[in-house]
Amino acid sequence: MNNENNIKIFEETDLKTIEKSMQNFTSQMQLYQAVIKEVKTKLEILNDEFNFNHKHNPIHHIESRLKSPQSIVEKMRRKGVSLDIDTLKRELNDVAGIRVICKYVEDVYSIAEMLTSQSDVKLICTRDYIRNPKDNGYRSLHIVVEVPIFLANRVENVRCEVQLRTIAMDFWASLEHKLKYKTDSQIPEDIKIRLKECAEAIAYIDSEMEQIHKELS
Repeated sequence: MNNENNIKIFEETDLKTIEKSMQNFTSQMQLYQAVIKEVKTKLEILNDEFNFNHKHNPIHHIESRLKSPQSIVEKMRRKGVSLDIDTLKRELNDVAGIRVICKYVEDVYSIAEMLTSQSDVKLICTRDYIRNPKDNGYRSLHIVVEVPIFLANRVENVRCEVQLRTIAMDFWASLEHKLKYKTDSQIPEDIKIRLKECAEAIAYIDSEMEQIHKELS
């Protein structure tokens, strides 16, 4: 049996063992699904209210995703933590993920502030890659929030990562991600430089479009 088959069998067996040993794993994943629904509903209401008050929809669209069991296991392994539910809830903030695509940078911060100002939303952490872009040019505002999920006989506080970015930022990030994983080898330095230059050019256009919007409004 070749090495590739050995790895596949090991991963499949290991994953089944891990899922079996993690008590209430399915129940926990349902909670993550619930927090996605809860936060998306909050965002949609905020978007509607903002439009009513300001005649402008700050949110272009919303995407969401739930990490697969395989991705959860891989990340917990990389972090070197034990594979159990309590550790999962404590160490992984991005099992439930929402991406909010806004029209302008100002909209990103407005929506983030409105969401985190709600009395039942607890802000866990913030990573601002708009004011402080990553070395490769990536821009986005990442926040982790904790929201109560009301069940039949209890309340569970569940975390969700919310990424907020403009249409322009999302355009660059989506293409850069595809290009990065298109090749098996390391991306050449000259390509990295060109990608960063593209990110800076897009950020300039983003700013100009926002300024034009303000002037016309």
